[in-house]
Amino acid sequence: MPSETNRHGQRGRVTLDMLLGAAVFGTVGAAIGYYWGGGASIALATAVGITLGFLIGLLGGRRFFISIVCGALLGGGLAGLVAGMESVPLGAASGGAIGGFLGVQMGMLVELWKQSRQPQPAESSPSEGEHPQ
Repeated sequence: MPSETNRHGQRGRVTLDMLLGAAVFGTVGAAIGYYWGGGASIALATAVGITLGFLIGLLGGRRFFISIVCGALLGGGLAGLVAGMESVPLGAASGGAIGGFLGVQMGMLVELWKQSRQPQPAESSPSEGEHPQ
């Protein structure tokens, strides 16, 4: 029986996608825990974030993570310029959410575009003895 491998041909190895996911979602979890009230909340939310990020990374979500980070940086920067430093966390959170949403939508559109560029199989004509309906 052939051994099971992940999409990069490696078995049981931690990939960059997994580490990136754990870092991004772990940071988000820590921020959520901070707003919940510190201490145990930070530890619990960080652990949940790391676990979720690792699992999404296992599925190959690199573009998704990058879109979240870019959205958070742009959202935080824009909020800081427009409303001051006290609104940077809210802008970063909102930007990260929008970035993740846009990343997923763009990924779906890219996949549709790739599929539309592939040559379509030609329709076969009915063979002798068959009647088209």
